[in-house]
Amino acid sequence: MVIYSHRYATRCESYARPRGHLRAMCSIFFGLLLVASFTGCDRAPTPAPAEENKTKHSAGEARLVRLPSDEITRSGVTVEPVGRTTFRTYRTFPGVVRPNENALANITTLVRGRVAEVHADLGQMVKANQLLVVLHSGDLGLAQSAYLKARARRHVAVQAYERAQFLYQEKVIGQAEAQRREGEMIGIRAETQEAREGLRLLGMGDKEIGILERTQTIRSQVSIVAPFAGRVITRDLTKGELVETTHKLFAVADLSTVWVVANVSEKDVSYVQRATAVANQPVEVFVTAYPDEVFQGTVSYVGDVLDPATRTMQVRLILDNSKGHLKPEMFATIRVSSEPVADVLVVPEAAVQHDRDRSFVFVQKEPGIFEARTIKVGEKNGVFAEVLEGLREGEVVVKEGAFTLKSELLKPKD
Repeated sequence: MVIYSHRYATRCESYARPRGHLRAMCSIFFGLLLVASFTGCDRAPTPAPAEENKTKHSAGEARLVRLPSDEITRSGVTVEPVGRTTFRTYRTFPGVVRPNENALANITTLVRGRVAEVHADLGQMVKANQLLVVLHSGDLGLAQSAYLKARARRHVAVQAYERAQFLYQEKVIGQAEAQRREGEMIGIRAETQEAREGLRLLGMGDKEIGILERTQTIRSQVSIVAPFAGRVITRDLTKGELVETTHKLFAVADLSTVWVVANVSEKDVSYVQRATAVANQPVEVFVTAYPDEVFQGTVSYVGDVLDPATRTMQVRLILDNSKGHLKPEMFATIRVSSEPVADVLVVPEAAVQHDRDRSFVFVQKEPGIFEARTIKVGEKNGVFAEVLEGLREGEVVVKEGAFTLKSELLKPKD
């Protein structure tokens, strides 16, 4: 600035030599330029009034929201003091209702045969030992025949051995012949026992085998009965059908109790293990079919390994189902609650608002004036949220209508 002024003064001086009054004017102009240049270098620019007000507003009042009383009433804003209480959290997991496998029977046949009579239908309640189906089996008839023949040979072998023992004592036959008769008797006895065990494997009990021995009558009918009282939940056969031993004919289940099998993600495994450490602690179960009803169950099994495909652990509950509301294959949601913790500072979960990565609540400073205060939130349970930092017991926070205040807070300022 000084250089520029010097040049300008030099030029003025060259033009002003003929005239003295011009030289004086140039000197005055040169002095004014020097004063202006030094003054501009030392003084900061004066901010505009609007920018000054904006800066003051953002520094002091940006976190305060003011609402008139009529607006508070219209928006339904309610407040509640912050307090301490006994606090417990919960996690929810998806599950499926299953029959209690300890009271479930998948009924098959022990012998190949053709369906002759069907005495049970799908959904029917059956009693223990009630007849379900009758089969005609040629394999069973052959097994009974083999057993009767083995018994006949055993009878002959026993008599021959006893006779040989008498003749040996009378010195009629030698020791070798007596031992041969004894060996034949022992072998035929083993064959008879093997044939008897074969009948048992085909489903014949000792009582039925005894009747066969007395009557010497071969019966090829196979009667299949219910092992316990329950409901027929599966039927897969028709009259005249040839069924194999691998064919599942019926499934009978006692549904007075059912299982709910849930899958727990890997990140929640430790939570579930802690929450279920107490024996017989109830767990809540919800199903879509009965949205207003809560079922109570107890944990009967917590998995020891994770499914490598889904990275989940299995948890099994047992539930009373005496009313029959829960049906196998229903989708369910289980809610596992933690142990209660006393004296925890909490706020209503509806009071907590979020803005990007910040959680905050509105604290009532005085009627109609609310402060948006950042807090650190811990666990939540659907009703209350644990407060770790940012609030003190007794401070009044907005419980309902906080979203209206949030809208006012984030509204662009003019």
